[in-house]
Amino acid sequence: MGCLISQLASKFAFFPPSPPTYGVKKGVDGKLTAVYTAASTPSPIGGDESSLDVLLLDTKKGNKIVAFYLRNPCARLTLLYSHGNAADLGQLYDLFVQLKANLRVNLIGYDYSGYGASSGEPSESNTYADIDAVYECLETEYGISQEDLILYGQSVGSGPTLYLAAKLPRLRGVVLHSAILSGLRVVCHVKFTFCFDIYKNVNKIQKVKCPVLVIHGTEDEIVNWFHGNGLWKMARDPYEPLWIKGGGHCNLELYPDYIRHLCRFIQELENITTEIRLRKIRQSLRLQKRSHSANACCWIKFQLPNCPECLNQSCIKCLCCPKRQCRCPKCWIPGCLKCLCWC
Repeated sequence: MGCLISQLASKFAFFPPSPPTYGVKKGVDGKLTAVYTAASTPSPIGGDESSLDVLLLDTKKGNKIVAFYLRNPCARLTLLYSHGNAADLGQLYDLFVQLKANLRVNLIGYDYSGYGASSGEPSESNTYADIDAVYECLETEYGISQEDLILYGQSVGSGPTLYLAAKLPRLRGVVLHSAILSGLRVVCHVKFTFCFDIYKNVNKIQKVKCPVLVIHGTEDEIVNWFHGNGLWKMARDPYEPLWIKGGGHCNLELYPDYIRHLCRFIQELENITTEIRLRKIRQSLRLQKRSHSANACCWIKFQLPNCPECLNQSCIKCLCCPKRQCRCPKCWIPGCLKCLCWC
């Protein structure tokens, strides 16, 4: 029953543009090109732009998805962009070009199964397979490691973004743009996670170990602001959020603060060296150790039975405590014993 409800929820969650705004064709040299199909006369996307690679990737679910990879010769980091609902790569190409130039990053965007020129049907599990295929392509074809990767998820795209981010412990950063706590929480304000819910980001965000930037409009009528605020509060390493006053769901890119805040976030991520990252990991481990020690048994005092010779009492002390060799003056029985729980 839960699976049927989950499939039904997926049908209400995905709205791919119909018809798609672009198509993909293979040239004489075997290279793929993307062409706008919305206009009366088809025109190539990107023109003769040599920095654009049009990719056709196979997913583990048996679908073929389209991805655009935009190179920036000045880039040190790469942005993997998971777009929102009711959009495809043809509509997003101009935005990708602006982000690539302003943020000085390489950028890869992809269409989910059933979106644009990608085959298959859109579903939660398919989007997870889609982003896995894109990440594998970045590793094998472009030599990009997770240490140099930033995941960007907009709206529904926050689902596959957090799915992948939770699996990559050395990821450089995550951006959540108008993100959702879960699919069901968008429709109704529930406080519990049900088995048939989709995109349970509320559970995944706590597994993300890298800095997380949350961007959300205060007047978002589709995904309420409390979704972004909730994700930001639950993040393990939250970056200063951007709450765009008066911003809606699909217009945040038009506000000057959007690109300004994103640029600052990217620059700070570029300056995070391996040494700084290791220092942060050590600090978190020390905090966890202190937290564990506060609850450890060394705070509990035990007592041994009285010595039959002198009727003195001896206490058992944990190894964490200062060592004291209290001995009975008559029988010389050691009074400082190891704690049984070996804390």
